[in-house]
Amino acid sequence: MGFAIVTIKRGEGRFLKSGGMWIFDNEISSVTGTFENGDIVLIHDFDGYPLGRGYINLHSKIRVRLLTRDIHQEIDEAFFRDRLQDAWEYRKKVVDTSSCRIVFGEADFLPGIVIDKFSDVLSVQSLALGIDRYKEQIIRILKEILAVDGIQIRGVYERSDAKEREKEGLERIKGFIGEPFDTLVEIEENGVKYQVDVKDGQKTGFFLDQKYNRLAIQKLCKGAKVLDCFTHTGSFALNAGIAGAESVLGVDASELGVEQARENAKLNGLEQKVQFLCADVFELLPELEQKGEKFDVIILDPPAFTKSRNSIKNAVKGYREINLRAMKLVKDGGFLATCSCSHFMSYELFTQTIAQAARNVHRRLRQIEFRTQAPDHPILWAADESYYLKFYIFQVLEDR
Repeated sequence: MGFAIVTIKRGEGRFLKSGGMWIFDNEISSVTGTFENGDIVLIHDFDGYPLGRGYINLHSKIRVRLLTRDIHQEIDEAFFRDRLQDAWEYRKKVVDTSSCRIVFGEADFLPGIVIDKFSDVLSVQSLALGIDRYKEQIIRILKEILAVDGIQIRGVYERSDAKEREKEGLERIKGFIGEPFDTLVEIEENGVKYQVDVKDGQKTGFFLDQKYNRLAIQKLCKGAKVLDCFTHTGSFALNAGIAGAESVLGVDASELGVEQARENAKLNGLEQKVQFLCADVFELLPELEQKGEKFDVIILDPPAFTKSRNSIKNAVKGYREINLRAMKLVKDGGFLATCSCSHFMSYELFTQTIAQAARNVHRRLRQIEFRTQAPDHPILWAADESYYLKFYIFQVLEDR
């Protein structure tokens, strides 16, 4: 390990000093000493004041990711055990831990790594070079912590196949860590059973962040005709079905997603009531409107339309279009659940976009709830990237 010191320019490092965990390439005045990419370095302010320790990567615009503000803290076994134990104790208090996100990167003070637990399987995503070095050690310690609570992990699958890795100069990889195992895992959430595919499912296999938002729509769906757009593997649709909806149509453009959704419906004995269709939502909504279809409840859970600041304008158009179309298809007095999972689509911008869509189609919105991601994806104040999911439930009323 090298002994390098990263010195921040005068007037820079505002993000770090206000509680964030990143130092960008343009904030650094010098790096002195020897190091390799991925090494732990000391961070000093322009005047030599110590700000903490983190790992460096010259390939990344996020040049240093902070691990600790204590410059005397060794980054060793004890450090990772403390961080992981804290993360697990927190989850035990705030969520159903049968399946949950145990480590959420920066929000758990372990930047660059995400670990999801699906029943007795771990799905791991490493997004940064510095943390990649400790990946196997982190997994071993976490398995030991879980074993103390009687949880035996039967397998670990790595899903480090996200594009972000390329920005770190890393290749995208996926595969078993340790012994191979059956990568289809059955989980239960809110009384709904799912087959989670940790090998080929999106991201780490299943979107745990919507856990309590899915539960929130159940009370609106009894006896209702429900449309679930961008259903992925059927999660909102199945929550509607289990809550006693009269009929549910789930729509997704992915044939694989729709096949998995149908399997999940069978698993819950809901295949008669909950149907799935492989289609483009943007094309389907106008078609349904032309046919004169109306729904009691519509759910919009689209993928992130923007992953950068540059594409926000197009994203706004996309969100406005689907919300506007959905409002036209909701019966007067019916309900719309709508969300954005893009960090770049801020709360204010998302709210304005929905308001604009409502004005355009002469609908009044009565807000029932505003929610964010489940608490196993904690929002760390000052680490803005940890706040990404915005979720509204409205009653939609015709102008009156």
